[in-house]
Amino acid sequence: MINRELLIERIDAAIAEDFVGALDVTTAATIPATQRCIAEFRTRKPGVISGIDIAIVVIDRVCTSGYEVLSRISDGNRVGADVTVLKIAAHTREMLVAERTALNFLSRLSGISTAANTWVEAISGTKAKIRDTRKTTPGWRDLEKYAVLCGGGVNHRLNLAESALIKDNHIAAVGGITAAVAAIKNHFPGILIEVEIDRLDQLEEAISAGVAEVLLDNMTPEQCREAVDFTNGRVKLEASGGISLEQVRDYAESGVDYIAVGAITHSAPILDIGLDISEVK
Repeated sequence: MINRELLIERIDAAIAEDFVGALDVTTAATIPATQRCIAEFRTRKPGVISGIDIAIVVIDRVCTSGYEVLSRISDGNRVGADVTVLKIAAHTREMLVAERTALNFLSRLSGISTAANTWVEAISGTKAKIRDTRKTTPGWRDLEKYAVLCGGGVNHRLNLAESALIKDNHIAAVGGITAAVAAIKNHFPGILIEVEIDRLDQLEEAISAGVAEVLLDNMTPEQCREAVDFTNGRVKLEASGGISLEQVRDYAESGVDYIAVGAITHSAPILDIGLDISEVK
């Protein structure tokens, strides 16, 4: 899912934001050039970890004098506060240069996986799955959708070519759901088609047109329950639109298959993780 070549380009650009002129003036002035250290990436708060391998790629790009991964946990693990999730032996100067960029990736992605897991846990025991959206940080979509998976959520389409999603503006422009579905089937036979509806009386037309999924836009849990009863398993149903964490279980218990939550990517706070030097030599 994550393109390594693109990832390295993004990491190098992020390192360059700090390492202009190939000099960290503070570290160069205070740390002996030959000093090595053991550095621990340690959680300050509990959460679900995502981005360990990405942090290691950052270290690999900066620690050109050599480094060793002494211990690490796997992405997707829930940990408490004050837990070492990654321990590295490296030259101190290089480790301190890598610190902020590695933490920016690790903290951001772990924040998303933690947020996603909070929503997943809120609907535990139902058949519904928490699904992400394309409301992602520009240039980070694959990373953030990976973090959603680490948190137990599922991905919606990664890009506009992966599947078709007919929204209200498409329907208005082409003249109806049936016409829009027919056009897509004509141009891209076999592609998964989902249609967004904002009224229950649109359901039958969507099903008859042959879509695989229907997005129930800004509907109440009661309306979602009606849609579930009406469709009777003929299509997958997704609830979307302004759903809060306090409401999400009501939506899950309506029987829908997916609940779309843009907040798990666009509004997730970082997970507070820091780097501590535990030994120098």
